[in-house]
Amino acid sequence: MSGQRDEDGKGYTPLLGIAALTPFYDAVIAIFTREGRWRSLLIAELSPKPEDVIVDIGSGTGRLAEQIWRVPPFTTYLGVDPDEQAVAMARRRARRMSESFTFRTGFFTGSELIAGRSPNRIVTSLVLHQTPLAEKRRILHAAYEGLQPDGVLLIADYGLQKTRFMQLLFRLTVQALDGVQDTQPNADGVLPTLLNEAGFAAVDELARVDTLTGTITILKASKTPTSAARGLHPAPGSVQSSAAAHRRKCR
Repeated sequence: MSGQRDEDGKGYTPLLGIAALTPFYDAVIAIFTREGRWRSLLIAELSPKPEDVIVDIGSGTGRLAEQIWRVPPFTTYLGVDPDEQAVAMARRRARRMSESFTFRTGFFTGSELIAGRSPNRIVTSLVLHQTPLAEKRRILHAAYEGLQPDGVLLIADYGLQKTRFMQLLFRLTVQALDGVQDTQPNADGVLPTLLNEAGFAAVDELARVDTLTGTITILKASKTPTSAARGLHPAPGSVQSSAAAHRRKCR
């Protein structure tokens, strides 16, 4: 892993662990992670509407933004990423998008506003597994604080690697590029616990997608209890059941 620093000196991990590989990021993700499958699940759950204000944490090269833009009518979107090279690529991609789609270089703080409005949807994909445990906690806490009262956080990232085969693939690919220290908590299934600690009232696992690089999990965290979980108080680390249509493991 080759760490980089932003203009304020804060460290971050480039998209594929090494800055020189960033131009190849889109192709690698498309080939090795079944991107079409997990992104389509994420977009289906996000179900963007014109009144939505969406913030994308670690927006990378703008691939997710492009897919959101393809779901008319247009919503309001802000992508935030500390990687200047990735943001430049995203802005080039955004030239054909609506003016309501913008990108900002920097770290997510939870104070992001778009036209004076805080987000009701925050999304992040393939970001948290690269960050140190303390940064995972900071990001999730900031997301909770930054969301509107009825807001939702959606995550698509490497989660619990349940089988030895998925553990092996994760070790040979993701951990070979991004290192073990930051990525292992994700592989051990830490994200639901961190979401509960951040204050989210309900955490739903929507899907698991097995890939050549390990299992990618889709999680939904709500600031208010979901209809299925209303009245319940999940213990730290617990995950509430989601709708049957999303509960199945995707292969």
